[in-house]
Amino acid sequence: MTILVFDSSFEGILSAVFDKYERKFKDVKLESESKHQPQLLADIHHVQTTDEKASRVWNALQKKLSVTWQQRLYCCFLSELEEAFQNILEFICYCFDSAENIENNYGHPALMALTKIDKSVSRERHRMKAFIRFEETADGLFYAGVEPDFNVIPLVIYFFKNRYADQKWIIYDLKRNYGFYYDLNQVTEVVFEHAPKMKDKELLHEKENLYALLWNDYFKSTNIPARKNMKLHLQHVPRRYWKYLTEKRMN
Repeated sequence: MTILVFDSSFEGILSAVFDKYERKFKDVKLESESKHQPQLLADIHHVQTTDEKASRVWNALQKKLSVTWQQRLYCCFLSELEEAFQNILEFICYCFDSAENIENNYGHPALMALTKIDKSVSRERHRMKAFIRFEETADGLFYAGVEPDFNVIPLVIYFFKNRYADQKWIIYDLKRNYGFYYDLNQVTEVVFEHAPKMKDKELLHEKENLYALLWNDYFKSTNIPARKNMKLHLQHVPRRYWKYLTEKRMN
């Protein structure tokens, strides 16, 4: 067994696939640098991530896989799960080693695992679309700080770009300390030294508190206590997302 240690990037996984075939490794285990624990007797190979190796693997993979599965692999990578990294590598190798199309072979453990992970990531992506709430800052910029379970912000950016094309906004992942800024023309990645969490009322536009009160009053007026079903409510709006919702924060 050879342990392939990589830099946690998607290009790093592709470079690991390249090294596996170039060096003719048999059984391999993929580990990210942040999770790798040195082992005295283990066969360790540190993957050098390069654009050339990653591009060669990806270009070859595009000839073997549909666009749907290409996107699925990237979505699974964004889960940031160690088992996802290993399953991506095993799936790619299975794809290269098979002469036939393997996309519907759900008997393969890596394919089954990636399908399950993709569903979880997609669910989180849809929830971010539904639960992200922007707050207007004092300088007219709309800001949303979020902490998704998976690294799904890249998957929702163009949804918000199209939906709020006439507003300047920032969606910032507080857990991973990066985000995206839309300036009415293009979207660029941003990193703050100290990301605001919008708890300081001095940062908010003077109208924002009024908007929050009006929305909270509307929420209360449309809520019928006799029909309250907390169990069903939590299925659709899990408690961990309440911090994003104005009507929940005001209660």
